[in-house]
Amino acid sequence: MQLGIRLHDTKALPFEDRIADVHNLGFACGHLALAKVIKEFPTTDEALTPGLAMYIKNVFARNQVDIAVLGCYLNLANPNQEQLRKTMNRYMAHIRFASWLGCGVVGTETGATNETYSFVPECHGEEALRTFIANLRPIVKYAEQMGVVVAIEPVWRHIVYSPKRARQVLDEIASPNLQIILDPVNLLDFCNYQEQEAIVEEAIDVLGPDVAMVHLKDFMPKDGKLESMGCGLGMMKYEAVLKFIKERKPYIHVTLEDTKPENNQQARAHILELYRNV
Repeated sequence: MQLGIRLHDTKALPFEDRIADVHNLGFACGHLALAKVIKEFPTTDEALTPGLAMYIKNVFARNQVDIAVLGCYLNLANPNQEQLRKTMNRYMAHIRFASWLGCGVVGTETGATNETYSFVPECHGEEALRTFIANLRPIVKYAEQMGVVVAIEPVWRHIVYSPKRARQVLDEIASPNLQIILDPVNLLDFCNYQEQEAIVEEAIDVLGPDVAMVHLKDFMPKDGKLESMGCGLGMMKYEAVLKFIKERKPYIHVTLEDTKPENNQQARAHILELYRNV
């Protein structure tokens, strides 16, 4: 695997210095959320030109760091039509930009049925799923036109909350430009974390062929919720997903999440040691 990191979890430095630091830390790729990483210049829709893409691409290439994911984690089920229109325009701007960047995927989660992007029971209902699929279709069609892969990330507290629900979305849209970001912890919640091994095995079985990249983090149950943290600090069992990577996904991009600058080397070492021995 090519192990990397979510870039906005790294030490806050000027953009070029930050990417150089990521290389020096031994990471091979990064998850790039433009506005969270770049402060020196705007990254609005109109700022995302071919020239800016080539500048960013060259900074990453110079430091031997791939852009594994261009993050666009916005709510595609927002009931506010004006906000939804802006969100869809933002996705399309990211897709165009990704085509010039040459990055792995444009990544997104799967929304909620409200303006606050917060979990309510309706998120797991059929109407929410219909809304999400309807709004995702034109995004995927645009990705096809631009030669870019959009990858959705199933999250228990969002609309696409389970492996089977994600499989349904893939099958209904039926596009090679729609794939999966597998984040095992995001499939867990306080109500099901004790079944983590069965849930991860199901995800690999149901979604494995369409997994384009992997996120890794850890968790601990606390006050009725799961608290996320860097790998090796909690209760996550990584053997199944690392075995899946080793046996079926050569050189796949894998990024660490929810690390801190003071523990990202510990998390990296933990995962690499498990990977060697799996």
